[in-house]
Amino acid sequence: MWRSFLTRFRTFYDVHAFRSSLTSLDALPQFALLGILAGTVTGLVILLFRGLIEFTLFLVLPEGPESFEMLSLMERALTPIAGAFCIALYLFFFNSGQARVGVAHVLERLHRHQGHMTHRGFIVQFVAGSLALLSGQTGGREGPAIHLGAAASSLLGQHLQLPNNSIRVLVGCGAAAAIGSSFNTPIAGVIFAMEVILMEYTIAGFMPVILASVTGTLVVQIFLGSASMFSVPSVGLSQWQEIPFVVVAGLLLGCLAAALVHGVRFVHRYAPKRMVAKITLAGATTAIIGLWIPEILGVGYDTVNFALAGQLGVLALTLIVFAKLVATLVAVAFGLPIGVIGPTLFIGATAGSILWQLSQSVGLSDTDPAFFALLGMGAMMGATLNAPLAALMAIMELTQNSEIILPAMLCIVIATITAVHGLKMPSLFNLQLQLQGIQISTTPMRQALSRVGVETLSNPNFDTVPQLIAREDLMSILEREVDWLLIESEDLSDRLISASAARDHLSTDQSAIIDFSGPLEGLLSAAQVPWQATLDEAFDIIAEKNVELLVIYRPSAAGVRTPAGIVLASDINSHSWQSR
Repeated sequence: MWRSFLTRFRTFYDVHAFRSSLTSLDALPQFALLGILAGTVTGLVILLFRGLIEFTLFLVLPEGPESFEMLSLMERALTPIAGAFCIALYLFFFNSGQARVGVAHVLERLHRHQGHMTHRGFIVQFVAGSLALLSGQTGGREGPAIHLGAAASSLLGQHLQLPNNSIRVLVGCGAAAAIGSSFNTPIAGVIFAMEVILMEYTIAGFMPVILASVTGTLVVQIFLGSASMFSVPSVGLSQWQEIPFVVVAGLLLGCLAAALVHGVRFVHRYAPKRMVAKITLAGATTAIIGLWIPEILGVGYDTVNFALAGQLGVLALTLIVFAKLVATLVAVAFGLPIGVIGPTLFIGATAGSILWQLSQSVGLSDTDPAFFALLGMGAMMGATLNAPLAALMAIMELTQNSEIILPAMLCIVIATITAVHGLKMPSLFNLQLQLQGIQISTTPMRQALSRVGVETLSNPNFDTVPQLIAREDLMSILEREVDWLLIESEDLSDRLISASAARDHLSTDQSAIIDFSGPLEGLLSAAQVPWQATLDEAFDIIAEKNVELLVIYRPSAAGVRTPAGIVLASDINSHSWQSR
């Protein structure tokens, strides 16, 4: 027993063994450690991001970070335009005019690049997101936070030279920690990461993501406290007569979500081609609307609190909903680097408050104003992002009240079905990718293969031989009971022959020197694959190169790649069928 424990201990702390162990789904302790590390790093990054923005706005704005309404008319007009112009110039000179940031960019890097995010993308999102929030652009900080958390965790994995399957998990960890620390909702962070980012639910994925979300939330709570950003009373279904209104709320919020997403698609058609003009025009749109309805400037969580308290009239709420909807869809369609989760909560809360006002007119006087506002927040978020479970968890954690679950479930599901199936609305994140010409598709088999590293199926029982080898030397090698012989070549192309085929060749060829340089029965061509690759990547290489084997390569201390194992195409196919 002690010998087994010591072996596991050494494996855990040996860097090489630690990395190799992560290629398997059985490495839960190792993944748990990565989750804690990712949560800590993400929490510190989000703390820096939020601290910079909130401290600056506290110094600049008259009555705190949410008081853009208190600015003069000239300030409300110039601030968003100047901020958008600065963002455009920054993107033009620093990032070659590319504004691929936010959750959509995280999805693209995860599904097309195995979760490998870049330092440049991290810096661009931090600077551009900060400028957007500081200049009062309509949007939320959660989108930039998710990008920053996912990028920080991905870069951590790349720095540690971890296999790609674990880097994919780290991206989910960073996203979960970002959501959890932004809203103080760790469970919603976990569900969002699994439902929207990773698009799967597995034990191996859940454990590190949970630990990351909890750790990131705790890091932020240590410095900023655990108070919710919303003033949410304990509410629930007080009378059965409210159920028809809950159904109506779901239908209307679903239509509103579809209007937002389809509006983004429509406005994008008329966006200027030049990035500087496009971003600046988005800021000008926000400024024009903000002159008349300043509540749409910035994140707007103060207005959400007013809606939760029922302190706004029907006319004001209607104007605010319409103005926020237009400003948001223009900002998203024109590529402003700002989040969309915040606006969905804003629009949902104000639209829900309108429904509360209407419920009062038909005699539901006992209904708390926060009830329909919360339902609106959950329904709008769930439908727009096609993430109903994450929205439900967010509402439950914000209220800390189980009585809201039943009506919230009903409202969110109705809104999502109405928008997605009734009005043929894609997820807003998927639409953003489509507008960039990016298509992401995945299958259960692909998902299963991406969770496992290629080293898991590696056969290390091989030996390397030259193209010309003495008969006695070859016989000596075959006596070691190897499975494969890797033939060295000057052009670095990989060819292999099985040990059994080599023995058959020896029985027929009695030459003193065995020649493996020419055509030979049983000689197979192989492609190369890095040890960090997933089985999904290996599957693509096999299909592209039309080979039956892959040679796994590891970098040596001198920087030279050395063969580390052999993987058969049949083994990968067998694993894919077993994973279904």
